[in-house]
Amino acid sequence: MGARPLQDDDAPAAACSIARSLDIVGDRWSILILRDAFRGLRRFDQIRRDLDIPKAVLADRLRKLVEAGVLARHRYQDHPPRHEYRLTAMGRELSPILVALMQWGDRWLSENGPPTVLVHEPCGTEVRMALHCTTCGEDFPPTAITSRPGPGAAALRPPTEST
Repeated sequence: MGARPLQDDDAPAAACSIARSLDIVGDRWSILILRDAFRGLRRFDQIRRDLDIPKAVLADRLRKLVEAGVLARHRYQDHPPRHEYRLTAMGRELSPILVALMQWGDRWLSENGPPTVLVHEPCGTEVRMALHCTTCGEDFPPTAITSRPGPGAAALRPPTEST
C-alpha cells in the first residue's frame, strides 16, 4: 500500500514532497484524526465522538489514511464486524509534524498559554521541537537551511532529445 500513483498532470506536485504529503494529510479532519490516533483513540466511535465529525466524512478520511499506509485497520470484533485504526510506522513518523504544528499554535494562537503541554515521559521534561544536525550535534534556526536537488530530482526531469 502507499500513496496513489502519480498522473501526468501531477508533474509539478511530483517535484515537491510537501505537495505529495498534503495529498494524504493536508485537510483538517485527517490531521485531527492523526492527533487522536497519537492520543490512543483507535475506534471509529471514539474518534467520531471526540471530533464531532460526520460519520461519512470520518469513514472517508480513515479509508484514505489506510489506503495511503498511514493507518492500519485491525478487526477487534466479529459480530458485528468492527475495526480499530492503528498508526503504522509511516504514520508514527508524522509525530514531529503534529508536535511542531501544535507548538506553533501554542506560540501564535493561544493567548492564555498552551492548552496541553507535551512532556518526555521518562524524565518529565517539556518537549521542545528543534532542528538538529546529527553530524555536528548543533541545534540551528530555519534560516540556516538551504536546499539542493536530491536523488529523486533526476527522475522528475523530462528526457532530452539526442542529436
